[in-house]
Amino acid sequence: MAKVAFIGLGNMGGPMAANLVKAGHQVTVFDLVDAAMDAVVAQGASKAATALEALASADTVITMLPAGKHVAGLYLGDEGLIAKANPGTLFMDCSTIDAETARKVGEAATAKGLQMIDAPVSGGVKAAQAGTLAFMCGGDAEAFARGKQVLEGMGKNIFLAGDHGAGQIAKICNNMLLAVHMIGTAEALQLGANNGLDPKVLSEIMLNSSGRNWSLETYNPYPDVMPTAPASNDYKPGFMVQLMLKDLGLAMENSLSTQSSVPMGALARSLYASFSSKGNAQRDFSAILEMFQA
Repeated sequence: MAKVAFIGLGNMGGPMAANLVKAGHQVTVFDLVDAAMDAVVAQGASKAATALEALASADTVITMLPAGKHVAGLYLGDEGLIAKANPGTLFMDCSTIDAETARKVGEAATAKGLQMIDAPVSGGVKAAQAGTLAFMCGGDAEAFARGKQVLEGMGKNIFLAGDHGAGQIAKICNNMLLAVHMIGTAEALQLGANNGLDPKVLSEIMLNSSGRNWSLETYNPYPDVMPTAPASNDYKPGFMVQLMLKDLGLAMENSLSTQSSVPMGALARSLYASFSSKGNAQRDFSAILEMFQA
């Protein structure tokens, strides 16, 4: 079992750290919010006063932070995690950030003789709580093999996409597609409802036809079709609109730098930006269905 420092205990990081405790790892946590740390400490983790204090006794460090600037600020520099790490430390950054920053931090760790993978997640809060996340990893095969043993305590689908930054590319591609098929599912269900069809019956028809997709099958956006979905619980997230908008922004930035054509992704970002600006930023992203309701 690993000695894990877990830094960043938000809606995703908190349950992820708790699952590592349940898996038998020795977990030390740090977050800027004391209550977030206390919730995991109550389940068996230890509490550190600073990120560097958490690092001191760890052989594996996992970070879950809001954006690339936070990841770079924590890892790089004379007082950063890389400079202060023990020999042989494995870093796994599970944040969703730009691939360029992931590559920069990963290469800095490698230059210091340390191992690092970028390992953004998919699945949302419920999967984080259930320990069924998907991890999309970037790094070398040796670091991935070592990290996978720890990631298995938090997820069930763990992939190596390529070298440093590849996990972030896989994540933005996945979430761009997710946004597109969520919007398509929402507008199709609303079109049916506008014509008098029962959305539950229409969903069943499409689930057994060529329109079948994850949004329809696992995260149905129409209220009262799927009792466990956010749509049936006042669109409580889940995965917030503002987080989907962030990921779509990363996809658009990458599409510009790689001269990639992403018209559906660009439209999805525009629709989510409009929806977010009307007071929906902290609602679940499946609430986009309301854009199509007259």
